[in-house]
Amino acid sequence: MPANLIRRLQNALSGPLPGLDAQLRMAPSPRVGWDPLKVPEGTRDGAALLLIYPHEEFCYLPLTVRGLGMRNHTGQVSLPGGRVDEGEAIEAAAVREAEEEIGVDRRQVQVLGRLTPLHIPVSNFLLHPVVGFVDARPVFNRAEWEVARIIEPSLAQLGDPATVKREFRTRTTDGQAVQIDVPYFDIQDEKVWGATAMVLAEFCAILAGL
Repeated sequence: MPANLIRRLQNALSGPLPGLDAQLRMAPSPRVGWDPLKVPEGTRDGAALLLIYPHEEFCYLPLTVRGLGMRNHTGQVSLPGGRVDEGEAIEAAAVREAEEEIGVDRRQVQVLGRLTPLHIPVSNFLLHPVVGFVDARPVFNRAEWEVARIIEPSLAQLGDPATVKREFRTRTTDGQAVQIDVPYFDIQDEKVWGATAMVLAEFCAILAGL
């Protein structure tokens, strides 16, 4: 099954992607001050890795709960990733960050392709999601100051409509309270929302079409 899945994924990633329409299915709404069609000047490139691996009868990917040492998005769930260094390829940055954050051996990662870039206003990154594969569950070794916890949803769980839930949060903007509709993936007692959920939404749209 993994070999067939990987072959079909590679083909899907090399063609037209679901893109923004799929990402917006998991976007908080309204998202004040964010235009998904515009990337501001001065935005830095970031890379993240969606790492697929088989374990027993299913395929999984790791997500991280960000540690207290992180400047942005502390305590939130994210993909392994970070800044692209000057002169570094997007794919190289994604696998390097996964090695640094959760101990994945970058030499074992087969890169399958990229998803649609996504601008993240809080950190001012243009995030480039990279999809990769390893042929067995990695021996994870998390960087404790960056990663508080690793969670491992199966691809089947991500694609299950029952995993998607929503809640309303109140935020104050220009002195006015605004009700925000926040969709999220309910995974292992964590709410996966925001940019991570948007990236996963596009990935799930690709999986659904395989």
